[in-house]
Amino acid sequence: MSSFTLAELETIVASRAAAPPAESYTAASLAKGPVHCAKKFGEEAVEAVIAATQGDRAPLVAESADVLFHLMVVWKSRGIALGEVMAELERRTAQSGHAEKASRPKANP
Repeated sequence: MSSFTLAELETIVASRAAAPPAESYTAASLAKGPVHCAKKFGEEAVEAVIAATQGDRAPLVAESADVLFHLMVVWKSRGIALGEVMAELERRTAQSGHAEKASRPKANP
Protein backbone atom coordinates (compact mmCIF):
# COMPACT_ATOMS: atom_id res chain seq x y z
CA MET A 1 0.00 0.00 0.00
CA SER A 2 1.21 3.50 -0.82
CA SER A 3 2.01 6.10 1.81
CA PHE A 4 1.36 8.92 -0.69
CA THR A 5 -1.06 11.48 0.78
CA LEU A 6 -3.57 13.99 -0.49
CA ALA A 7 -1.42 16.67 1.13
CA GLU A 8 1.47 15.57 -1.09
CA LEU A 9 -0.80 15.69 -4.13
CA GLU A 10 -1.87 19.21 -3.16
CA THR A 11 1.80 20.24 -3.02
CA ILE A 12 2.46 18.74 -6.46
CA VAL A 13 -0.60 20.49 -7.94
CA ALA A 14 0.58 23.82 -6.47
CA SER A 15 4.08 23.31 -7.84
CA ARG A 16 2.84 22.39 -11.30
CA ALA A 17 0.37 25.29 -11.26
CA ALA A 18 3.32 27.67 -10.93
CA ALA A 19 5.01 26.28 -14.06
CA PRO A 20 4.53 27.77 -17.51
CA PRO A 21 1.34 26.43 -19.16
CA ALA A 22 3.40 25.14 -22.09
CA GLU A 23 5.30 22.89 -19.67
CA SER A 24 2.55 21.79 -17.30
CA TYR A 25 -0.82 20.17 -17.94
CA THR A 26 -1.96 21.50 -14.56
CA ALA A 27 -0.91 25.07 -15.37
CA ALA A 28 -2.50 24.83 -18.81
CA SER A 29 -5.79 23.65 -17.29
CA LEU A 30 -5.75 26.43 -14.71
CA ALA A 31 -4.98 29.01 -17.40
CA LYS A 32 -8.26 28.02 -19.09
CA GLY A 33 -10.14 29.00 -15.93
CA PRO A 34 -12.26 27.43 -13.20
CA VAL A 35 -15.11 26.49 -15.54
CA HIS A 36 -12.77 24.42 -17.71
CA CYS A 37 -11.31 22.77 -14.60
CA ALA A 38 -14.79 21.96 -13.28
CA LYS A 39 -15.87 20.45 -16.59
CA LYS A 40 -12.78 18.23 -16.68
CA PHE A 41 -13.45 17.13 -13.10
CA GLY A 42 -17.04 16.29 -14.06
CA GLU A 43 -15.86 14.26 -17.04
CA GLU A 44 -13.51 12.26 -14.82
CA ALA A 45 -16.24 11.75 -12.21
CA VAL A 46 -18.58 10.31 -14.85
CA GLU A 47 -15.82 7.98 -16.03
CA ALA A 48 -15.35 6.81 -12.43
CA VAL A 49 -19.08 6.14 -12.10
CA ILE A 50 -19.05 4.11 -15.30
CA ALA A 51 -16.03 2.14 -14.11
CA ALA A 52 -17.78 1.48 -10.78
CA THR A 53 -20.81 0.03 -12.53
CA GLN A 54 -18.69 -2.30 -14.64
CA GLY A 55 -17.19 -4.11 -11.65
CA ASP A 56 -13.55 -4.11 -12.80
CA ARG A 57 -11.30 -2.77 -10.06
CA ALA A 58 -8.33 -1.54 -12.11
CA PRO A 59 -10.28 0.98 -14.23
CA LEU A 60 -12.08 2.25 -11.12
CA VAL A 61 -8.76 2.75 -9.31
CA ALA A 62 -7.36 4.64 -12.31
CA GLU A 63 -10.45 6.82 -12.73
CA SER A 64 -10.55 7.50 -8.99
CA ALA A 65 -6.99 8.82 -9.18
CA ASP A 66 -8.07 11.10 -12.03
CA VAL A 67 -11.04 12.31 -9.97
CA LEU A 68 -8.85 13.19 -6.98
CA PHE A 69 -6.29 14.98 -9.15
CA HIS A 70 -8.86 17.00 -11.06
CA LEU A 71 -10.76 17.86 -7.88
CA MET A 72 -7.52 19.29 -6.48
CA VAL A 73 -7.12 21.35 -9.67
CA VAL A 74 -10.68 22.67 -9.26
CA TRP A 75 -9.91 23.60 -5.65
CA LYS A 76 -6.71 25.34 -6.77
CA SER A 77 -8.68 27.29 -9.39
CA ARG A 78 -11.02 28.56 -6.66
CA GLY A 79 -8.43 29.10 -3.92
CA ILE A 80 -9.62 26.24 -1.72
CA ALA A 81 -7.07 24.30 0.33
CA LEU A 82 -7.25 20.64 1.29
CA GLY A 83 -7.21 21.69 4.94
CA GLU A 84 -10.50 23.55 4.50
CA VAL A 85 -12.18 20.47 3.06
CA MET A 86 -10.71 18.23 5.75
CA ALA A 87 -11.96 20.62 8.45
CA GLU A 88 -15.45 20.43 6.96
CA LEU A 89 -15.29 16.63 6.92
CA GLU A 90 -14.11 16.64 10.52
CA ARG A 91 -16.99 18.93 11.50
CA ARG A 92 -19.48 16.65 9.78
CA THR A 93 -18.19 13.48 11.40
CA ALA A 94 -18.93 14.90 14.85
CA GLN A 95 -22.50 13.67 14.33
CA SER A 96 -24.26 10.92 12.42
CA GLY A 97 -24.69 11.33 8.68
CA HIS A 98 -28.47 11.44 9.03
CA ALA A 99 -28.30 14.19 11.67
CA GLU A 100 -25.77 16.19 9.65
CA LYS A 101 -27.88 16.01 6.50
CA ALA A 102 -31.03 16.99 8.41
CA SER A 103 -29.23 20.06 9.79
CA ARG A 104 -28.49 21.47 6.30
CA PRO A 105 -30.70 24.32 5.07
CA LYS A 106 -33.50 23.13 2.80
CA ALA A 107 -33.21 24.15 -0.86
CA ASN A 108 -36.00 26.25 -2.30
CA PRO A 109 -37.86 24.39 -5.08
